[in-house]
Amino acid sequence: MIRARKTVAVAMLVALGAVGMGVVPAAAATTGALLPHPGPDGLVWVPENAGDGGVVSAGASDRLATVITVACEGGGSVSVTMASQQTQVAAFEVDCPEGSTGVGSVAMDPGVVQWGSFSVGIDASDESIRWGLTVTQPE
Repeated sequence: MIRARKTVAVAMLVALGAVGMGVVPAAAATTGALLPHPGPDGLVWVPENAGDGGVVSAGASDRLATVITVACEGGGSVSVTMASQQTQVAAFEVDCPEGSTGVGSVAMDPGVVQWGSFSVGIDASDESIRWGLTVTQPE
């Protein structure tokens, strides 16, 4: 029951966070999700977007490991940053090849991501780069 409420609350916050961060679905991108749905361990799933963007969400636990995964394509790269309670906890870059998908991931030990809200920022080297992301906390 708690998981269901957490999922609904997080989905609503993700939708609001995506709007607040200026995330707009790419009109030309019609090929579908770059990453599969993360299932019950997922805190955030952005199936696809293009250019700069990110998400703001809540529902993170400091008792679980956290994994952020980003996939992209289109040439160039994306820089990924994650902050928990306004402290940067992860930063990495993913190469985004033409014609295939590049994937990067960072796993963080329990306690690195603090209880509550977090944000993920995507800085694309070109506005045409497609990307998707997941944030999970496997139990």
